[in-house]
Amino acid sequence: MSDLVFYTNPMSRGRIVRWMLEEVGAPYDTVIVDFGARSEAFLRLNPMGKVPTIVHQGRVVSEAAAICAYLADAFPEAGLAPQPEERADYYRWMFFSAGPVESAVVNRSLGFEPPAERRAMVGYGDYDLTVDTLEKAVAAHPYIAGERFTAADVYVGSQVGWGVNFGTLPRRPAFEAYLARIDGRPAAVRARQIDDELIAKASANA
Repeated sequence: MSDLVFYTNPMSRGRIVRWMLEEVGAPYDTVIVDFGARSEAFLRLNPMGKVPTIVHQGRVVSEAAAICAYLADAFPEAGLAPQPEERADYYRWMFFSAGPVESAVVNRSLGFEPPAERRAMVGYGDYDLTVDTLEKAVAAHPYIAGERFTAADVYVGSQVGWGVNFGTLPRRPAFEAYLARIDGRPAAVRARQIDDELIAKASANA
C-alpha cells in the first residue's frame, strides 16, 4: 500500500476528505469501511470506528476538519494551506463549521432546540444565530479565508453544500453563490464521481 491510506465509506463525511485528497493530488489507497462490520484492524486505528480516517506515513489522523488541515500542511506544494494573512479566517471558519455549525445542524435535525435560558451552555447559541454567522462568513470574501481557495473551503464548502442540498441549511443567495464558486473545481467533480460510482457499485451488488 502507499504511504497514504484513506479509510472511508462513500455515504459518509469521507466525501469531504475524498475531495481534499483529490485537491492535494498525492497518490493514495482507499479502504472501504463497512458500517456493519468494522474490522479489528480498523478499530485499532480508530477505536470509535469512525470514517474518515487516514494513515500517512504510519500516523493516524481522524476527524474530517483535522484531516483537511493536516493534508494542507503535509503537502504544501498543493497550495491549500493558509498564507499568514489568511490564517485567522482559515482556522476560525473551518473550526466554526466543525463545531457550532455541525452541532446546530445535527441538533435541529434530531428535533432538539436548546431552551433560551440554556443557550449559553451550547457552543452555538441557537440554530438561527449560527446560520446567520455562517452566511456572513461565506459572503465576506470570494473564498472563506480571502481571495484564494484553501483547504478551509473544502471543509466549509462541504458543510454548506450538504446542508443546502439536503435541507438542513436554508437556500440563501450567499450560500448558493459560494457553492457556485467551488463546486465545479475539477478535484470536487472527480471526488463526487468516485464516491458516486462506489455507491452505485455497492447498490448493484446488494
